[in-house]
Amino acid sequence: MINIELNDCRIGLLGGDARNLFYIPALQQAGATVRAVGFEKAVGLLPCEVMEFNEVLSWANVLILPMGGTGPDGSISAQFSDQPLFLAREHGCVTRPDLLVLTGVARPYLKDLAQKNGWRLVEIADIDDLAILNSIPSAEGALQMAMEASDITIHHSNSFVLGFGRCGTTLARSLAGLGASVTVAARKPADLARIWESGYTAVPFTELAYHVPKADLIFNTAPALILTESLLQLTRPDVVIIDIASAPGGVDFGAAERLGRKAILAPSLPGRVAPRSAGQMLGRLLPRIIKENLTGGKKDHESSR
Repeated sequence: MINIELNDCRIGLLGGDARNLFYIPALQQAGATVRAVGFEKAVGLLPCEVMEFNEVLSWANVLILPMGGTGPDGSISAQFSDQPLFLAREHGCVTRPDLLVLTGVARPYLKDLAQKNGWRLVEIADIDDLAILNSIPSAEGALQMAMEASDITIHHSNSFVLGFGRCGTTLARSLAGLGASVTVAARKPADLARIWESGYTAVPFTELAYHVPKADLIFNTAPALILTESLLQLTRPDVVIIDIASAPGGVDFGAAERLGRKAILAPSLPGRVAPRSAGQMLGRLLPRIIKENLTGGKKDHESSR
């Protein structure tokens, strides 16, 4: 790992989950000072000081939000707090104008807030090396949920993966390793060719209706509505669907409920099923991402445009 110095960084963590416990030491080893909000129930576990919300906002030159960013009302997920956290519009007058804000995925509310206050907003979930590493606990968590929700083995199952991005690729390989018959749906001809080359059954999304009735297990990784009511009607009554795409997911969950299909939305799996591994992965990459964006390095990661 390249030695990266963050000696002038004052990093504030706003909410989050158990992953924070495992990446804070890496930031501190790089020289950063770290303070956190929303960890009252983990004071004995958290390797940094817990501060009040406004104190952190006025003190920090870097803020790290949960991977899910904020809700449409500015709410921030905080696993270790009973108090609701909100990043409100009036907080802009408290922060530095050149504040660097990191999150996994930013929704319109946070993007608008960053633009109005001059913050540099960076969405890290789509950075290649982070997304590839995150696909490991995501895939394992999806398999765990499928095994708990189904009454069959993955071995010899007809397992479908919707999408062949970083997570879909890892998931398809994991399913095949467990002995499943793997079908992968994708849009791009290049992806379909790679799916076939990898030994899986390749299906264009436009032809999914002809194949989905065979599925025992369906894993959606595509961040768009794929399993519409018309497709769900074609699935087996005992199918198990695990949706690991970002909320709201790629499944019509209302239709699934009406049809009696078992469909589970499972975002943020790394923090839920393997927080130590996922946190340590973040610890390997966050110092570099922060350094690049504080020094005006790679602008292609910046999302406040």
